[in-house]
Amino acid sequence: MSLKRPESVLVVLYDFQHRVLVMQRNDDADFWQSVTGTIEAGETALQTAYREVAEETGLQLKPDEQDIVDQQTTNLFKIREKWLHRYPPGTRYNREHVFTAQVNSEAALTLTEHSAYEWLSKADALARLWSPTNVEAVETFVPEAK
Repeated sequence: MSLKRPESVLVVLYDFQHRVLVMQRNDDADFWQSVTGTIEAGETALQTAYREVAEETGLQLKPDEQDIVDQQTTNLFKIREKWLHRYPPGTRYNREHVFTAQVNSEAALTLTEHSAYEWLSKADALARLWSPTNVEAVETFVPEAK
């Protein structure tokens, strides 16, 4: 396994009722999150966002049809101790670029890295999400339901 770059994307998906997609990680049943993933060499953060949405949910968003919005927000967070072995020695922090997309929640999802998913109200998503940066992104960028 090659080591991960400490730079990633967070893509918050929400539907037309402003419900937020949260997914349960395969390796930690208490860890619910939005789409995330490492920016690979040669990729832009936006390219990674589209790739990760497709890989983790099966949704094939296309820039000319279903925009992923770059929220022009970057977080720096401390990597969980149990995941440090995935990164180059001495790496302690990850830089995360935040994106959002409004999608149709009726579309069937194909999970690859998660064991379950739910579409939750903004309040319920905020209560369920594990990562503080994920909570902040939902709080800030998901509109309130009308």
